[in-house]
Amino acid sequence: MTTNTTLLARRSAAVARGVATAFPVFAGKAEGAEIWDVEGRRYIDFAAGIAVLNTGHRHPKVIAAAKQQLDAYTHTAFQVLPYEPYVALCERLNALAPFSGEAKSLLFSTGAEAVENAIKIAKAATGRPGIIAFAGGFHGRTAMTMALTGKVAPYKHKFGLSPAGVFHVPFPATPLDVDVSDALRALQLLFRADIAPSDVAAIIIEPVQGEGGFWPAPTELLAELRKICDTHGIVLIADEVQTGFARTGKMFGIEHSGIEPDIITVAKALGGGFPLAGVIGRAALMDAAEPGGLGGTYAGSPIACAAALAVLDVIKDEGLVARANEIGATMHAALERMSQRNDAVPMASIRGPGAMVAFDIVTQRGTNTPDAETTKKVVQAALGHGLVLLSCGVFGNTIRLLCPLTISDAQLKEGLDLLERALVSANA
Repeated sequence: MTTNTTLLARRSAAVARGVATAFPVFAGKAEGAEIWDVEGRRYIDFAAGIAVLNTGHRHPKVIAAAKQQLDAYTHTAFQVLPYEPYVALCERLNALAPFSGEAKSLLFSTGAEAVENAIKIAKAATGRPGIIAFAGGFHGRTAMTMALTGKVAPYKHKFGLSPAGVFHVPFPATPLDVDVSDALRALQLLFRADIAPSDVAAIIIEPVQGEGGFWPAPTELLAELRKICDTHGIVLIADEVQTGFARTGKMFGIEHSGIEPDIITVAKALGGGFPLAGVIGRAALMDAAEPGGLGGTYAGSPIACAAALAVLDVIKDEGLVARANEIGATMHAALERMSQRNDAVPMASIRGPGAMVAFDIVTQRGTNTPDAETTKKVVQAALGHGLVLLSCGVFGNTIRLLCPLTISDAQLKEGLDLLERALVSANA
């Protein structure tokens, strides 16, 4: 009989230890917002594959579209023989672009690829070498995206010096005691001390920091970045890999601010469980690279493109943008109530737009002192109660809630009840 224990032993023997796994539980099947492990135990999913499954596990329309494409062809390489699903998806993405004017898109397989190619496009368009990112941000694990990521451990540990030309400024966040004025002052210091604005190709920012702790970028900061980019001819890139496709209660997270970026990167929820990513940008910028300079053997897989077209239909037809706001309101209300319990672990800073909700575990109520060890206990207790839950944050003390947007009210309540049990269990 296949068990979690036997599979964990096989995993330890066969898989390099550099890829971590949150739990010693192996998936057997999944539907909607539920997962069953190989031993048949059921879990409510509050991780959604790290915000990939906004439309849920195996949404019938997404699976049907993928199966239909499987019956036609699985791969030709778009650079060899192109295919309509790629073109159709780019048309859909261009129409959704959160900026005015003509847009163009191209497709890849992973979020890191999308970010890497967005940087290449910005450099080609401006002829400049420098990139500015934010501390605490996460943009990927390739050499360039690892450099952009604003956290050393575990992403940069043992991998040597990052590629040159990448600079970081502080991101406004309560636990770091950094506000917008601090971030902008650091940016101006960077311009004076390390790199002239005329040498900067792009500034990249997450509308809501993902791994950094679900801290939304203040509108004031985004507005000032837009002005700075306009003044100095810098490309403003919004990394929407985790925030995109209804997760935040808008199609894209940047739309909460009303600020228009020049390029956005997308992935995760776009493919509905199939590997797919993209770059959407202003047409003039997107055409800066020479033919052959961008692409990839598997970039824009026809199966993933077919699934993505279905994902976009589901988001529209099932009203998932509005549903994200409903889920978020329910989560916020429940968390506020939980935070008042004297027998639960101390909580602080309940936050997040739409269904991208988080809170911090702290050592004492009324403080922001992080408690990473208790956070680990909460996550493990949740799993024991039947809830898949993830942590994140610069100090490792943030609990993030990322349920599928297709979750039923009953399953949402069940998941929140299990979370409450975990918060009490971890305090025992």
